Amino acid sequence: MLQRSVAMFWSSALLLALVHLAVANPLASKRWDDLEVKHAWVEVPRGWELHGPAPADYTFDMRIGLKQDRFDDLVAALYEVSDPSHEKYGQHLTKEEVAALVAPHPNSVDLLESWLAAHGLDPSACQRSRAGDWVIVRVSVAQAEKMLGTKYNVYRHGKSEDYVVRTMNYSLPSALHEHVAVVAPTTYFGTMKSMKATSFIQKNAPTIDTDADFAHLLKGPSSLATVPTSCNSAITPACLRALYNTTSYTPAATDKNSLGVAGYLNEFANRADLQTFFRRFRTDAVGTSFTTVEVNGGGDNQNEPGTEANLDIQYTEGISFPTPNIYYSTGGSPPFIPDDETPTNTNEPYLDWLNFILDQDQIPQTFSTSYGDDEQTVPLDYATSVCNLFAQLGALGSSIMFSSGDDGVGGGDCETNDGTNTVRFQPNFPASCPFVTTVGGTVRVNPEVAVSFSGGGFSNYFARPSYQSTAVSTFLTKLGRTNSGLFNTTGRAYPDVAAQSENFQVVIGGRVEPVAGTSASSPTFAGVVALLNDFRLSQGKPPLGFLNPLIYSTGVGGFNDITSGSNPGCGTNGFSAGAGWDPVTGLGTPDFGKLQALIG
Repeated sequence: MLQRSVAMFWSSALLLALVHLAVANPLASKRWDDLEVKHAWVEVPRGWELHGPAPADYTFDMRIGLKQDRFDDLVAALYEVSDPSHEKYGQHLTKEEVAALVAPHPNSVDLLESWLAAHGLDPSACQRSRAGDWVIVRVSVAQAEKMLGTKYNVYRHGKSEDYVVRTMNYSLPSALHEHVAVVAPTTYFGTMKSMKATSFIQKNAPTIDTDADFAHLLKGPSSLATVPTSCNSAITPACLRALYNTTSYTPAATDKNSLGVAGYLNEFANRADLQTFFRRFRTDAVGTSFTTVEVNGGGDNQNEPGTEANLDIQYTEGISFPTPNIYYSTGGSPPFIPDDETPTNTNEPYLDWLNFILDQDQIPQTFSTSYGDDEQTVPLDYATSVCNLFAQLGALGSSIMFSSGDDGVGGGDCETNDGTNTVRFQPNFPASCPFVTTVGGTVRVNPEVAVSFSGGGFSNYFARPSYQSTAVSTFLTKLGRTNSGLFNTTGRAYPDVAAQSENFQVVIGGRVEPVAGTSASSPTFAGVVALLNDFRLSQGKPPLGFLNPLIYSTGVGGFNDITSGSNPGCGTNGFSAGAGWDPVTGLGTPDFGKLQALIG
């Protein structure tokens, strides 16, 4: 009897101890097999086709973005330091302050590590971002399929011949849903090579060997009263400097200020071509070059000059000289080769570059990027995570420009990919991210007009930010019922600004080629912003940082309003440019002199 009582006592004590253990360590009772879908496609993203199953032993870096515990506080701080009417204007955050705001909650970290351990992965072997909000773990396809309750396949992109390892859907344990923002690579199929180019060579467009006939006039005490009519058919740095009123300014803070150009897969900026460009179109810059920073295996092959890369660096340099320029050659990971016996990693656009930049001690005050894709082809969880990284960059004091795209309100049939095949305007991403400054396109001079391909519209993912509420509401009131039902009237509207986008004289492989696209607009506008940042720094003031709260308020008077032209697409006339902001040319093109006075 005594033995039975003792046994019962110890059984009860053990049970009680286990209950206490479970309460003290809630992870002990978590189930990792109750999977819930995180994201799923209805159909294979257009342009891609199934090639075959992914090899079970193929390995890749799984990136896990944890929910950022105080992200709303980061956004609030971003708007405070970017609003010229706020007492904290210009007081950009430090890396430590940003990291504290985007760090995940300790519970999120504990849950994630427990889940990884349950799948035989060592949490201590993971790579982590500075704030701990991104965790990278090396996994095989077989492991990833089990963890995410999915099937990985190899998909081929017809136009670019890119192959990627992706999945049509992925799931997470229900306990992780509120803690994990995104897992990649999963359902985002895009690669830089597969994206729609935002620049293109203009066949049969005129080229010139030099603009010396009027460029020398810019060196005088006053700029040209009228931009030469030759700029209607051939754009050079002299055209842009005269058009946007930068000729009388000489940079004075080149020891502090720099301009960064984000370059991606297999696009290399060529130094010899830059010197040829300078000899022909900006003679006082001959001998100046740029720095190339290779990110995650990005190359610097000087035997393969890239149209996009040369356009970017020749025009950022052409306008901002002698401001130091940095070309970030981001390779991403090696492309997947279906028949390669040695499996290689898969690439993940934006994340490689953004995480690299955010980890640097010194960051350029101005950036230009000329890549994008249809917003609907980017999963919402992925787009949100990338957009939030741009918010971090802005909070640190950098101005970020993106091309608005070259399809007007949408290219192709403009059908939605949700299974309904509804015709709607197709916004671009990252142009639709509210934390970047998006640049549309213009053409001709005296006056400038909207170029027909200028990307513009309204996001289906991101709500309209407060900084543009008045400007966009005014436009929508004037628009009335035009294009009703074809766009999201409450979405983030873009572009924010515009610049020239046709007939750019670019040296490629030693020859001048005419290039067009909003890929030309973004580096042009970035060059002007770099000069504004130079002016601020030379006055002992902080750089401009995130531009949008400024340009939609006190900065409005610093733009040339573009009032004619439209951006047709999707079988419609698209939107029309008019007085005030519009989703074709935004607030207009920059007048450096006026902006300089406004920010002084």
